[in-house]
Amino acid sequence: MRALQLEEPGRISIVERPWPAAPGAGEVLVRVRMVGYCGSDLTSFRGANPLISYPRVLGHEIAGTVEALGDGVDGLAPGQAVTILPYFNCGSCHACRMGRLNACRNNQTMGVQREGAMTGAVVVPATKVVAAEGLRLRDLALVEPLAVGFHAVRRADIQADETVVILGSGVIGLGALLGARARGARTIAVDLSAEKLDVARRLGADEVVDASREDVADRVRASTGGEGSDVVIEAVGSAVTFLQAVDIAASCARVVYVGYAKHPVAYDTKQFLLKELDIRGSRGSQLQDFDAVVAWLRQEPDTSQTIVSRIVPLDEAPDAMAAWDREPGAFTKIMVRLDGEDEA
Repeated sequence: MRALQLEEPGRISIVERPWPAAPGAGEVLVRVRMVGYCGSDLTSFRGANPLISYPRVLGHEIAGTVEALGDGVDGLAPGQAVTILPYFNCGSCHACRMGRLNACRNNQTMGVQREGAMTGAVVVPATKVVAAEGLRLRDLALVEPLAVGFHAVRRADIQADETVVILGSGVIGLGALLGARARGARTIAVDLSAEKLDVARRLGADEVVDASREDVADRVRASTGGEGSDVVIEAVGSAVTFLQAVDIAASCARVVYVGYAKHPVAYDTKQFLLKELDIRGSRGSQLQDFDAVVAWLRQEPDTSQTIVSRIVPLDEAPDAMAAWDREPGAFTKIMVRLDGEDEA
């Protein structure tokens, strides 16, 4: 079978890999049909991802169908539409013992610390397989990135009628937007890209702020009676937005960081005390976030049509990555079709 492999920064190849062995007890063989390019893939392509080693088969935003079941697997059947929870935890660290497997100290994510799914088929534990019948391929491949945003919303404990500012309108930020909408919150999406803000608007953002043209803090204060936002979700990962999140937060607000700044950030820490802020991190997602996204996509089937910028066959995947690298603001989500068939 063919696979998309990142050989080194800036160089992607299509290589031949052996078909997986039959699934063992408790395992599932999943035929991979479509995979989304993640922001971490672009970071790895640029040589800026400290977690990856080369060469590496990319891919952890997965749409597939069950091909075969190992002994002892119940609740799944061949031909069933599925996605995959792509995080592999150790089971013994403090986070795992707390049941917060997404924060595992020894986490390995497909396509980053371990081989990914941008290939014909993968074998994974049945506990990582999420059934989602009735969803289209592009819906299935959106579940994982949107779930990261839904998890951030859960970490923020967003309540109905609160104002939520989401810094960044990439797919993670859009997931946070949808998750906040699902809880009845008022949403303000912020980005530097007019194209991405248009997507956020079409997905139901109550307001959008073009940070390349407007002062974000002034706009948020004007929209909140001078108070600031009840919740700020940072989904960019830059020093500017890390600081901005604290600046635009209201007193007693919650600030949730999904992105991470690549360099140390120096805060005026008295704001933490004077505003009595809750500062929270959000990492990956959990099974309940996957379930929440699947439910959303069933209710809102036009979501993926709005988010997905381009679907390409495997042969065109290297060129698609290069195009994304050259002009990142032009694409919200690129997906790669693995099985050679048109999307259903």
